[in-house]
Formats: sequence, structure tokens, C-alpha cells
Amino acid sequence: MQKTVVLNVVGLTQSLIGENTPFLAEWAARAQSASIQPVVPAVTCTAQATYLTGKLPEEHGIVGNGWYFKDECEIRFWRQSNRLVQAPKVWEVAKAADPGFTCSNMCWWYNMYSSADYTLTPRPQYLADGCQLPDCYTYPAGLRDMLQQRLNTFPLCSYWGPKTSIESSRWIAEASKITDDLYNPTLTLIYLPHLDYNLQRLGPSDPRIATDLQEIDALCADLISFYEARSAQVIVLSEYSISDVNNPVHLNRVLRKSGYLAVREERGTELLDAGISRAFAVADHQVAHIYVKDKAELAEVKRLLEQVPGVEEVLDGDERNKYSLAHDRCGDLVAIADTNSWFTYYYWLDDIKAPDFARTVEIHKKPGYDPAELFTDPNIRFLMPLVAGKLLKKKLGFRTLMDITPLDATLVKGSYGRIPEDKQKWPVLLTRNSKVSLPSTIQATDVFHLILDHLNVLQKQEAVPA
Repeated sequence: MQKTVVLNVVGLTQSLIGENTPFLAEWAARAQSASIQPVVPAVTCTAQATYLTGKLPEEHGIVGNGWYFKDECEIRFWRQSNRLVQAPKVWEVAKAADPGFTCSNMCWWYNMYSSADYTLTPRPQYLADGCQLPDCYTYPAGLRDMLQQRLNTFPLCSYWGPKTSIESSRWIAEASKITDDLYNPTLTLIYLPHLDYNLQRLGPSDPRIATDLQEIDALCADLISFYEARSAQVIVLSEYSISDVNNPVHLNRVLRKSGYLAVREERGTELLDAGISRAFAVADHQVAHIYVKDKAELAEVKRLLEQVPGVEEVLDGDERNKYSLAHDRCGDLVAIADTNSWFTYYYWLDDIKAPDFARTVEIHKKPGYDPAELFTDPNIRFLMPLVAGKLLKKKLGFRTLMDITPLDATLVKGSYGRIPEDKQKWPVLLTRNSKVSLPSTIQATDVFHLILDHLNVLQKQEAVPA
């Protein structure tokens, strides 16, 4: 098989490749390029699952970054078990064709307990006293210790939260090169999230993203040079594009005011009670899954949400097949925002009643995606002394909340999840493999087949068990 590397440069589009990305611009000039029609929702977990299985959400089951787990009556985001993906993965197909094939999966999602040969994923330590320590999970297990001895602890705070930076992508890149030196995998999948951060904070029209583009360009230059020197073919692609937004839409507040959403009060704050709610929304960027307890109320809930400014469409039943989303995990209704809008998870009507986790970086407890975690509250005076004091308390063993996340959704200037009208703002795929025929536009499911083509795998996916 042909050694192949896939660089997942999150948020990259044709419109962003130019003077601020001189290496990628020169590399792309001598490459084939295609715009990828995004899967919906065009978010991390769904896009990656589609790329790696060649199937759509109705088949692989990853209907978003999170969904309502009906058996447990819990909304859960950012689960990590690969067994949630209900279709064969590209490395399983390649392994069936050639038992000598090996795969290194460096931080693509649903990484844990997969059949890939070498894996790396962020995995904090959750201590009994409530503290969370930066860490990662690898297979084989010894790879974790070796990587962190050479590169220091995985930089979790630069991977997500208000301190995000190029540091996390650099760490993943260096870990990928070390893994390649150790094992020489046939296929390497590398996740580079850096552009995701300021494109959401500032929006793609903000001139300040030039620095981010320059940083990711330099990192791509290093990685591509490294792997091409090892006779590897390189695919550069992205999962989605990020659009300018200025209108946060609070679907759960609409549902609550109409009597559909239920909360319970604990210690003076409110928690969304999904199990007893008549209807609630699981917000995920510009797409939301709405779960309705009594199906007789579907039509009236749909009419209610269709009237909300910023909602472009609300799909039910077979209408969800427009985006191939009709899986059991999917909401009874699927709402799509218009181009300038995105959906918050907010359900409280008074910020005094917001739960304690709302003002923290807490991706697992929040019943929806919260890009406000990329900010610190601008209303906090003397922020740095406050943070220093909280860190000191943690170091001394005291419990304290790093409650500096704002509740002002208007701070967010970029979002994604819907299909942009402009193809120049669709995700992109670049390759210099002249043996592969690449049309100007491809489907998200085509990425799976293109990876196999680069590996020189005769595709017989039907022979591989799920």
C-alpha cells in the first residue's frame, strides 16, 4: 500500500488560502482541489464520522457532536467511544485488504477503543475532589507516557477554552511525527484544530485571523515536508467552514416560555430536566435537534419554532431525509439556522438562575454546545488577579470554580453547521496524487473512497463487518 497522511485543517476553505498561507497557496497551486459539499450538521463529530465511513448520519448514527441518549434521559456531548460509530471505518476496510496495513489516528474524534493501531486523544484526569488535570489517552498505553515525557503534558487549556492557541495543534503535530518515527503507519490521520478558535471568536471577516492563518500555514509546511520526505502522499482537507454570525437564537427559552421545557431548581440555580420536558432543543452550532415527548404535539412545536427569527427551516419526519439525518438518535424535529444566526443551549430566563457550570468551561455538563467558553467575561474587573487566586486555591487543595465564562452569546462572531451558499466557503480537499481523478465538487462521503484510492486499496467495503 501507499503511505498516506490526512491533515484535517479545521475551518480551512478556498477563500482562506492566499497571501496569509504562502506555503499552502504554493502547494495547492500544484495540486488538485475540490470543494466538499458539507454533511449536515457540518460539525466535528458528524463530518469526521462521514469521512471515515463513507456513510451519512442516518447510517453511521453520529447526528451531531451530541444528542439525547433516550435510554438514560440525558443530553451528552463529546463522547469518545468509537463504538458509537455504527459503520466500518476506513482503516478496517484497508486492513481487510492488506493485513500488513496499520493506521495512526491522532486526535480525530471517537478515537478511544477503536480498531486503529495507534491512537491519541485528549483525555483529562477527573479527580475525586472535582479537579481536572490535563492529560491524554493513547493506544498503546505506553505511547502516552513517552509522548508527554518528550513534549510535556498535553496542553488541554490551549486545545479548548479562553486560552486556546496554536500550541495544541503543534503538540499534536509533533506527537504525530514521533509516532511515525516509532511505527511507520500506512495511514496517519492528524487533527489540527487551530483555525477553529478565532474564526468563532472573531468571525472569518475579521482581519486579525491573518495571524492564525500564518501559524497554521507554517505548521502545515512542517508536517507536509516531514511526510513527503518519507514518500507519503498527503491529503489536506477540512470538516466545515465558519461563517460570520451576529444573531444568537435561544430555542430552549422559546420552548420554556411556551410551557414545553421543564427545569428543576437546585441550590438556587436551574437545571434543564430533559426526562420530564415535553420538548427541548439540543443546540449544536447552527443546527438543533428538538426532542418532543408527545408526538401529537410535533406539529405545534414545529409551528412555534418556525416563527422564531433566525430559524431558516424546521424539518420533521421524512423531511429530515433532506440531510440524511433520520436516525433513531436524531431529534423529532431538526432546526437549521439562517446564515447570520446560531443556536445557544441557554434555557434559563434570568442569569441569576444560570447553573454553576454555565460560567465555566464544562463541555460534558452543558446540554448543548457553548462557544462562549472561548471567552472570558468582559465584565469581570481585575481578571488576571482573580484567575491567579483561583489557581492558587486549587494548588493548595481547595475547591473553587473557574467561573469566568460569559453568558453573553453576542460575543460569538463565527459559527457553522449549515451548508453555506458560497462554494468558496465550503470545506476543501487538496491532493497532489495525479492518479486520482478529483472533480471540482465532491460529496462528504467521497472522502472515504479518496483515502482508499490514495492507499491503493481495492474497495470492497461490503465484505467488512460493522
